[in-house]
Amino acid sequence: MYPSAIPPRQVKIGDAAAFAGTTPRAIRHYHQIGLLPEPERGGDGRRRYGYDDMIRLLWIRKMAEAGISLDDMRAAFDETRGIEENLGRLEESLAAQEADIRRQRAALQRLRAVGNPLGLLSDLVTDRLSHLPPGALRPSDLESLLVTERVFGPLGAAVQASVFIVLATHPDLRAEEDRLDAAEAALDDGVDPDDPRVEELAARRFTHHKALHQAIEAAGLDTAEEKLFEIYDADLQGEETIQMSAVEAVTKMPYDFSPARMRCMELTAQLLGRHDSADS
Repeated sequence: MYPSAIPPRQVKIGDAAAFAGTTPRAIRHYHQIGLLPEPERGGDGRRRYGYDDMIRLLWIRKMAEAGISLDDMRAAFDETRGIEENLGRLEESLAAQEADIRRQRAALQRLRAVGNPLGLLSDLVTDRLSHLPPGALRPSDLESLLVTERVFGPLGAAVQASVFIVLATHPDLRAEEDRLDAAEAALDDGVDPDDPRVEELAARRFTHHKALHQAIEAAGLDTAEEKLFEIYDADLQGEETIQMSAVEAVTKMPYDFSPARMRCMELTAQLLGRHDSADS
């Protein structure tokens, strides 16, 4: 038996899209990027698609289902690259996607295990702080780690974690940290940068920094930091990390600090620099 229905010689874009399993909008996009030649229009001004157009559409759908990009499809149709080269590129792309999925699943599992945003940070940071009791880290601590990881990478944030371990385990140092934070926040635009309080506060912050460093050494956290460098270097073998420079990153992260507060930070940095030079 032969089918009684007579196939049309050409079809409209809606029928072409329905048969190929796509949409008229997608077909128009294929025309725009040169993936599918635009057919001539009929007497009513509408595009009409013939057999060759439909074959091309079906191949496009099959390649899309296989994960081949539109650019690679175009190259394949233009015969600028062989099918083996396109398949090789596709395999590389799928491998990269699989690696991304593994990283995403690991991050999700870590987040569920930790139970708070700390799990979104790198393994180096999360592992260093995982032993702290719930509530030991404040939202501002996590914010600082988030910014540090963006500027200096996972290793920089993992080293900074020593400060928050000490703050979480030394109530006296945490109390002084809170007092200094409040005093620095009070250095608003109404305070002159040359106000004596600015220099006094910088001296207090410098003294507090030394106390934190002493507590870090007493707890052996500085030795743990040295091991971090070995772990991090081993984890990075065979991987390339693209990251902006610290200087570039700092210029892109906004902080609404007054001139007086900036002056306090500058004076503190000078005191720390002279102290480090004296030690060396």
